[in-house]
Amino acid sequence: MPVLAIESSCDETAAAVVTAEGMILSDVVHSQIALHAPYGGVVPEIAARDHVRAIVPVVSAALDQAQLPLAAMDGIAVTSRPGLVGALLVGVQVAKGLAWGAGKPLVAVDHLVAHLLSVFLRPASGRDGSGGDGPVSALSAEPEAHPPRFPFIGLLVSGGHTALYMCRGPNHRQIEELGATRDDAVGEAFDKVAKLLGLGYPGGPIIDRLATRGDWSRARVELPTPMGRKDSPEFSFSGLKSAVARHVASADRPQTEAELADLCAAFQRVVTRVLVSKAVRTAQRHDVNRIVLAGGVAANRELRRRLSHACTRSEIALHVPRLASCTDNAAMVGYVGALKLAAGASDDLSLSPTPRTELPRVTRKGRGKRASRQ
Repeated sequence: MPVLAIESSCDETAAAVVTAEGMILSDVVHSQIALHAPYGGVVPEIAARDHVRAIVPVVSAALDQAQLPLAAMDGIAVTSRPGLVGALLVGVQVAKGLAWGAGKPLVAVDHLVAHLLSVFLRPASGRDGSGGDGPVSALSAEPEAHPPRFPFIGLLVSGGHTALYMCRGPNHRQIEELGATRDDAVGEAFDKVAKLLGLGYPGGPIIDRLATRGDWSRARVELPTPMGRKDSPEFSFSGLKSAVARHVASADRPQTEAELADLCAAFQRVVTRVLVSKAVRTAQRHDVNRIVLAGGVAANRELRRRLSHACTRSEIALHVPRLASCTDNAAMVGYVGALKLAAGASDDLSLSPTPRTELPRVTRKGRGKRASRQ
């Protein structure tokens, strides 16, 4: 069941052809990083306009790469939520046009569900090396021959989302939010700190690279551990960002490249320590011995290393998508779409985008007592 998928939720225009077994027949991504870099973040209007320019060539390239015509597709899958509405609208309208013109079923996909299931993707070539071509297990330190079994705890970390989920199955009704960020997403925190330090955009890869050259113990700053309570599966990164801002404005601000690297190492250490501890404790609390790390920040080397070591100590299997499947892509959208089509689901041409996920939210934004959980 080959499915053509389209993704345009933020600043990547992507298209892919994927089967219901997770086999990637093609995967094309057009990035807008250069367009947004001067602004230090994604500008919604610029994003939407570039999607309009890029989407037809990207879809054509995906079909060409798969060596299949549109007529051979069993359906069209498209990200319809959550995301920037103007950006989503471009992908949804193109998908609707293709589905109507080719007489193919249309299916809407939630971007967050797609990230959580990206670990099931497999390259058609069969390449599955531990260097990023396939999911990895912390227990064996080798690529998993099989995808993770349900249930698993999903740690979704990206520029717009940071949350822990109980994933009992591939359907969105089987995915439950256990805790999410109350303010900034972790990827957003990386970008904002990088902007404070004048490092450029996107901030995550830059800070990750500088952190490898730094030593957190030499940094002349004491950074707080955000929402470090053992019993809380929720996150908060705005206070940590503010602590970095106060340090940069003080007399102790980094003056040399070495001091800048030390500060990056200190910031990244606090962030990854919180993410790892909460993920492992959540898995233990729910008696689940599998964790899936997904989203763009899953490409962070220190996070992967720390979580791998923590899972090994706790006898928890860690599954991580190949690097190309961590950041926004259409292959993960196609996989979820293929599963939905195989189950008989489809959407009509009245489909419209929305900025809200279909996964129920339990985390309260802002300060205050957190919601009670079973």
